[in-house]
Amino acid sequence: MQGKKTIRFAMISDTQRWYNSTEDVVKALNARGDIDLVIHGGDQSDFGVTKEFIWMRDIFNKFQMPYVCLLGNHDCLGTGEDAYRAIYGDPNFAFTAGNVRFICLNNNAMEYDYSEPIPDFDYIERQLTERADEFNKTVFCMHARPLCDQFNNNVAKVFQMYVRQFPGLQFCTVAHEHRISASDVFDDGVMYYGSNCMKNRSYLVFTIKPDGYDYEVVEF
Repeated sequence: MQGKKTIRFAMISDTQRWYNSTEDVVKALNARGDIDLVIHGGDQSDFGVTKEFIWMRDIFNKFQMPYVCLLGNHDCLGTGEDAYRAIYGDPNFAFTAGNVRFICLNNNAMEYDYSEPIPDFDYIERQLTERADEFNKTVFCMHARPLCDQFNNNVAKVFQMYVRQFPGLQFCTVAHEHRISASDVFDDGVMYYGSNCMKNRSYLVFTIKPDGYDYEVVEF
């Protein structure tokens, strides 16, 4: 995707337990032929069991395009974080597609009983300068929407201050609540788009263009 001016990506999430529907969404997205990458918003497991991650990974590996997976709150249960790290790596990560920087965060503060810095502001701050010459647009991806039960809402406004510093901020993606949503959480013009659980058989498609972006809910 290097050099591309238009990026189209799909957002799925909360696939836990719904293996058949997950297989179907992989087939549906592959059949489109116009998706550059797929982002999974977290909760691929229900109980943090290693086999759940392996089963889902094997389904996701059938994608014909790159995909990434965020850490969800259910993925933190038991030894789930260890399994996630073994398969996918650090729960905080970033990548550039075209001229868009995707910053993907672990923000499941409740699962850590506030014992770790979640969200990790040091990590977010580093992203302001790391590889800054590669992008001029930004998308933030996370499992839990600010002001919901999983988020550390003591720092919600501070989090939003950090988010707004990034160049060409387009929007944020969230999951967790098992419903389609589109909300200006802080009434500051930054939209948070929520994806459905896989039981409800829908996904989101975002097209980031030179002059803005389009957003679509697709049922399959």
